[in-house]
Amino acid sequence: MRLQGKIALITGAGSGLGRESSVLFSEEGAKVAIVDIDGDRAEQTRKLVEQAGGEAISITADVAEKSQIVDAVAQTIDHFGRIDIAWANAGIVSRGGAAALGIEEAVEFEDLTEADWHHVLGVNLTGVVYTAQAVVPHMKAKRAGTILATSSAASLVAYPKIPFYIATKAGVNGLVRGLSLDLGRYGIRVNAIAPTHGMSPNFLMPPGSPVVGQSYEETAGPWNPTVSPMPLKLTRPPSLRDNAKVALFLVSDDSSYISGATLGATDGGTLSRVGMWFPEDLNPEPVP
Repeated sequence: MRLQGKIALITGAGSGLGRESSVLFSEEGAKVAIVDIDGDRAEQTRKLVEQAGGEAISITADVAEKSQIVDAVAQTIDHFGRIDIAWANAGIVSRGGAAALGIEEAVEFEDLTEADWHHVLGVNLTGVVYTAQAVVPHMKAKRAGTILATSSAASLVAYPKIPFYIATKAGVNGLVRGLSLDLGRYGIRVNAIAPTHGMSPNFLMPPGSPVVGQSYEETAGPWNPTVSPMPLKLTRPPSLRDNAKVALFLVSDDSSYISGATLGATDGGTLSRVGMWFPEDLNPEPVP
C-alpha cells in the first residue's frame, strides 16, 4: 500500500474530492484527519472511512480562520502523534460562478464586492497559507513531510465569470513554487493538483446540500464520449477517483523527487487546446 503508516490531514474533506481522497488514502494505508467547515459532513466522511476498514478522526474547522486550522493540526498530532501529509484542499467558487447551472444569478466583475473578494481569498489562498504555516514547524522538526494544495485548471486557462476564483488559484501555484524552494532543505515537498474534469457538483451547490458523491459528468446522465468537449474519448466519464489518484501519486513516495509542481489532473486533453474551439475539434471522426 502506497501510504502504509502515514498520517494525512485533508481540509475540505466533508464532500467531493476531499471525501473521495480520504477513503482512497485510507485504502492505501493512511490514517486520516478529516477537516471540514461542516462538522456533519466531516463526520459522515469519517464513518465512510471506518466502514471501509480505515481509521480517521473528524475535525470541524474554517481554514480561513488561522486559530481554527492551527487547532486542527494540534488535534491531529495529539491523536495520531504526527502529520506526514497535509492537503489544503478546501475551496469555494466566486459569487456568480454557478450562474451557468441556474443556481444563482450572474454577477458582473465590477459588481463583486470587497466582501466577495475577501471570502474567496480567505478560503482558496489564505487557507492554504494558514494550513502550511500550521504544519510546517512540525514537519521541519522531523525533517520530512508532504504538503499538497488544490489548485484548478482555472489557474492555467481562463474560465468565464469567476475572476476572483481564478486569481486565488493562480496564487496557489505561485505559493507552491515559493514554498518548495524554502522548505526543500528540510525534506518537505510542496505541490498542487489542478483538476479540470471529474469534480463534484457540490462545489457549486449551496452550503449544507446533500453530498452527491459523483462527478459532474457522472451525474449528467448516460455518458456519450462523442459529445464530450474532451479530446480524449473513453468509454466512461471522469470521476472523483481519477483526481484522487493523482493526489495519491503526489503525496506518496512515488513522487519523491517532485516538488514545486502544479499538475493538471483529469483534463482529458482539454488543457492542450488553443483559445478558439472548432466544431471538428469537439467532435472528431471516430478512430477506426
